[in-house]
Amino acid sequence: MSLDLEALAAWMGGNVPGFQGPITAQKFATGQSNPTYLLRYPSGACVLRRKPPGQLLKSAHAVEREFRVQQALAGTDVPVPRMIALCEDDHVIGSVFYLMSHVEGRSYDDPRLPDLDPAARRRIANAMADTLAAIHKVDLDATGLRDYGPYGDYFGRQIARWTKQYRATETEPVPDMDALIAALARNGPQDDGRTTLVHGDFRLDNLIFGLHGGCAAVLDWELSTLGHPMADLAGVIMQWQMPPGGIGRGLEGVDRAALGLPSDAEFVENYCARMRQDVPTDFGAYLAFSFFRMAAILQGVKRRGLDGNASDPARAAQLGALVPDFAARGCAALAG
Repeated sequence: MSLDLEALAAWMGGNVPGFQGPITAQKFATGQSNPTYLLRYPSGACVLRRKPPGQLLKSAHAVEREFRVQQALAGTDVPVPRMIALCEDDHVIGSVFYLMSHVEGRSYDDPRLPDLDPAARRRIANAMADTLAAIHKVDLDATGLRDYGPYGDYFGRQIARWTKQYRATETEPVPDMDALIAALARNGPQDDGRTTLVHGDFRLDNLIFGLHGGCAAVLDWELSTLGHPMADLAGVIMQWQMPPGGIGRGLEGVDRAALGLPSDAEFVENYCARMRQDVPTDFGAYLAFSFFRMAAILQGVKRRGLDGNASDPARAAQLGALVPDFAARGCAALAG
């Protein structure tokens, strides 16, 4: 999935103040949904994030929304890269893209944080709770995000949306997914009227951290909208309940206390303390929803791999193979 660097340089010359080419591009290994590149050129560097080529599902890969929300969050307590320019003309490089500043720092894809000591791990976990609470405290009026999504019945709308997306990319029967969809329709999370900005995919590997453990940037806002904050919180816990290692990237079976990492309950309590709210008693329903939605997302990744549109086809196949496991865990969370 190469970039037309000459066409890109010509566009940047007219849309990025002070730009001087030529450009070199290095594709980031992470990111299955929207391909992302580090651009270097004589006058500086930035990051390009684009929609993938090929036929796309309606409303998917919304890089325009990513650009809007991050631009709106500039100056708030939510750390985001500086937005540079948005190109909505898909004739320039073959798809819509945007440019943002390159944020220096460290990123991690293993929540065990094996290269850190217990105190540093605790700082990372606390920074995650701080940052998630900051997202949910964003003033929608002051940021101009009051119209960033619909209001009311967030979980009902999300379940309907992702069921439709899942059916559109389904490749073979997954009995547990069918059961989970039916169960969520009957006993899914109840909407209590709370509406905040939600990230939609808040997890460790979508964050960049500074040298002292604070969060320097929140990335990958593709799934952001207005919704219920418990969806984001449950998403963190969902990831941690997966097996550790390169595919699951979770903390299942890990001695967290020995590593200096919080338990699921401790992280939920820490977040709720920052939000000044009670710990929810029906967290299993939120967790089941998170497993369901991630299963639907991974099914889409699998389908794009089979169709030849994935950023990394081999990785797409590995992630797609997890759909039955996520569905089974969702059923267990709802039953529990």
